[in-house]
Amino acid sequence: MKTITWTIMIGLVLAFAPSGHACTNYLISKGASTDGSTMITYSADSHYLYGELNFIPAGEHIEGTWIDVFDGDSNKYLGKIRQVRRTYSVVGYMNEFQVALGETTYGGREELMDPKAVVDYGSLMNLALQRGRSAREALQVMTSLVEEYGYASSGESFSISDPNEVWILEMISKGPENKGAVWVARMVPDGYVCGHANQARIHQFPLQKRNNFSDRKQTTFHSADVISFAREKGYFKGADGDFSFAAAYCPPDFGGRRFCDARVWQFFSRISPDSRQMEAHLDWALGIKPAKPMPLFIKPDKKLSVRDVMELMRDHYEGSVMDMTKDIGAGPFVLPYRWRPMTWKVEKEAKESYFFERAVSTQQTAYSFVTQSRSWLPNPIGGIYWVGMDDTFSTVYTPMYCGIRSVPVSFARGTGTFNQFSWDSAFWVFNFVANYAYSRYSDMIQDIQPVQRELEGKFFAVQPGLEAAALDLFKRSPELARDHLTAYSVSEGEAVVKRWKKLGEFLIWKYLDGNVRDSQGKVTHPRYPQEWYQRIITETGDRFLVPETEKKE
Repeated sequence: MKTITWTIMIGLVLAFAPSGHACTNYLISKGASTDGSTMITYSADSHYLYGELNFIPAGEHIEGTWIDVFDGDSNKYLGKIRQVRRTYSVVGYMNEFQVALGETTYGGREELMDPKAVVDYGSLMNLALQRGRSAREALQVMTSLVEEYGYASSGESFSISDPNEVWILEMISKGPENKGAVWVARMVPDGYVCGHANQARIHQFPLQKRNNFSDRKQTTFHSADVISFAREKGYFKGADGDFSFAAAYCPPDFGGRRFCDARVWQFFSRISPDSRQMEAHLDWALGIKPAKPMPLFIKPDKKLSVRDVMELMRDHYEGSVMDMTKDIGAGPFVLPYRWRPMTWKVEKEAKESYFFERAVSTQQTAYSFVTQSRSWLPNPIGGIYWVGMDDTFSTVYTPMYCGIRSVPVSFARGTGTFNQFSWDSAFWVFNFVANYAYSRYSDMIQDIQPVQRELEGKFFAVQPGLEAAALDLFKRSPELARDHLTAYSVSEGEAVVKRWKKLGEFLIWKYLDGNVRDSQGKVTHPRYPQEWYQRIITETGDRFLVPETEKKE
């Protein structure tokens, strides 16, 4: 690919960077999965982000030429960086070597933003995937780029995986007077899981004399000045062994714990071998002081399948004290969503502020994914990017193999925009179904989830035979295997969108005007739940009481 063409492309690529101000990531090590996969998850939660599936082909370039970088959130031009000779293909946030990346923004100290820096978090992710053949290489790319060109974003947590390892990297810029960033990276121990959700999660960590990314025994890396810089800025005093990255660079407040770490607490609670382990950290999740921070890693009581992980991304705090189906905000049809603002006052001048819970499943998700990297298979077959549009609870995770050459048109960049509805767009089709369901949620979700299960179940049912055929093709011709998987991924993606359109048409027919059609198509008028009638009486007294009929004399 010619340099000028790639320069145009990187502007498009980096414009797709996630608008990551309220996202959720789970990280699953090989030993914590049922089949030896590594997995990471990501939900791109933004009220202003259009969900689409990016594809970047591999390329050969003139090494040392310069390429333009644009901020992924604002599309502002940031500057130029040097190109490398060879770049790798990327589907969504997974490259052809099964390396995957996710992120959540924690913000941190505002004074550490660097307006002169050239590389923001979104471009950093794309560049790492185009240049790194392993998680460690991706780590090295990311940390070396911000050292050379500066880091143009606020504080960020990254998930990085390959077929053998999973890492969490936390990073924040050093401010306008100090180019670069301070950061810490830790490998998730085998058999353990990790999570982050818009709050810095790394507290104490083993200190290293130097970073040797090729040393497989080294499972922690950090910038040389991560502690000294905090001392210099007055963020930390004490012994080096007591240093906490999170406490220094993103001191957790009520919001950081209740709206962010609480999502990780719920994840850990659902898989913890001992419920008391996470009960000890409930006050932390609830934002109550004093409280003990949660562990960075835990070992689940049983190994997790990719289907388990998908279900863990579908959560409204069910079964916990924060269960969004139980409070008055759920309304008569048990809607586990709350419209913004998330924090509010009853009166504008009131002193007291109130809030709604912030769960993993949320209405403003543009897209989400679960990645699967498998070391025992050739890369084009081993890596699967399971992608879903809109709300995780009602989406369909559709498999896109990392070796494919194109993506479904309905998912692809350029098919639609955030500013105009289109039936050709997977994002808009899934939003149509979900948003209509919010009007009578407890009923409609019962029609949505069987179709969701049917489609996802089919993907898992055909997967062994599909991959066996692809492996046979790969032995004869890797390119034929890629063609085979491309045809499958594209056709299934389009089939999902077509089926979801039909589901939307069915829901409009069945639930027209607040009525419900029965199995014979007859219009019925089901009552509100009994508890809701009782709540109306409790709150309004006799206001709606029908007066007794006067007796005739």
